[in-house]
Amino acid sequence: MPARPRHPHRRPHAPRRGPLLAGAATLCVAAGLAVVLTRPPEHPPEPVADPAPATAPPAAAAPAPAAAATTSTTAATTTPAGPDPAPTASPAAGGAADLGGCPVAPADSIWRTPVDRLPAAPRSAAYVAAIGVDKHLKADFGAGTWEGAPFGIPITVVPAGTPGAKITFDYADESDRGPYPIPAGALVEGGPNADGDRHVIALDKTGCRVYELYDAHPQGGGSWRAGSGAVFDLRSNALRPAGWTSADAAGLPVLPGLARYEEAAGGRIDHALRITVPRSQQAALWPARHQAGSSTDSALPPMGLRLRLKAGADISGLPPQARAVAQALKTYGAIVADNGSAWYISGTQDDRWDNRALAGLGAFTGADFEAVDVSALRQSPDSGAARRP
Repeated sequence: MPARPRHPHRRPHAPRRGPLLAGAATLCVAAGLAVVLTRPPEHPPEPVADPAPATAPPAAAAPAPAAAATTSTTAATTTPAGPDPAPTASPAAGGAADLGGCPVAPADSIWRTPVDRLPAAPRSAAYVAAIGVDKHLKADFGAGTWEGAPFGIPITVVPAGTPGAKITFDYADESDRGPYPIPAGALVEGGPNADGDRHVIALDKTGCRVYELYDAHPQGGGSWRAGSGAVFDLRSNALRPAGWTSADAAGLPVLPGLARYEEAAGGRIDHALRITVPRSQQAALWPARHQAGSSTDSALPPMGLRLRLKAGADISGLPPQARAVAQALKTYGAIVADNGSAWYISGTQDDRWDNRALAGLGAFTGADFEAVDVSALRQSPDSGAARRP
């Protein structure tokens, strides 16, 4: 029996979005659901990518569409006992430490650790060249719709007591069994007819846990089919088992890397952002746990690579929302989490974003970025806790 192809994360994002324009806004509400409007004791001087597990065959080339899963599936078996209670809108207020009363990550998490004073990685120039020196930064989120579909990654808040749904995974051996309290009407990235990554992010603010699915499709009767799934305690720095994917190619949670409207409106985003690259190498850098590369070329960025907007990049003329995002990219940087379009950063689907303001981020190109050496921050290979720089 042939070896199973490595997790196909991820479909490259087609560069379909033109300049973001303020225009018709479509409220992100469906079926009563509302989006949150929202080791070794010493480390080498350069981030050294951890090789992929020896048992994992190479991934398919990044530009190719994701292949259908070829293995048998198993399900997370908690079955709803009755109708799902309707999730309610409860916009988060403030910064990372106040996502409706929950942090997006612990205070000492690598996600929330400033990297503006850390040295650039020796391979920085090669990584930036591979991503695209002349490619422009893009906010892959905003208000309203583009080509008839919402864009950005929605967060569905689920109330306490929401029963677990039956989830069938294509990659069950690298997915958490759950239960996943995801209602039948949970919001899907790109809308119900999307053909992209179709992330579903369900936030339980009572337990401060997030339930994330990749390539999620409702199946009727409250059940779902998904490529993979992961459950994260937002108060914990525990990482997934080495070599495991999540709902993201790097094996990391999606939610901590999203720019949220509330943060930008408050003038401060105090955590790293999620970013995609066109091609990655077959390796993962802490804190990433999984690779989805198409080549062993060491000039390609690995999953988990930290990138930052250079200190000299002038952000003073940006509109407030864009300036908050740009400052976060300077202070906290971005973590390579997926294969996709060059320099696409992630945020929430939220009709309060100002698309014209976010378009100002396009003034920056790859030449304004550098890769960061975060190796000195690592305390343990299996924890996302970081030393203070």
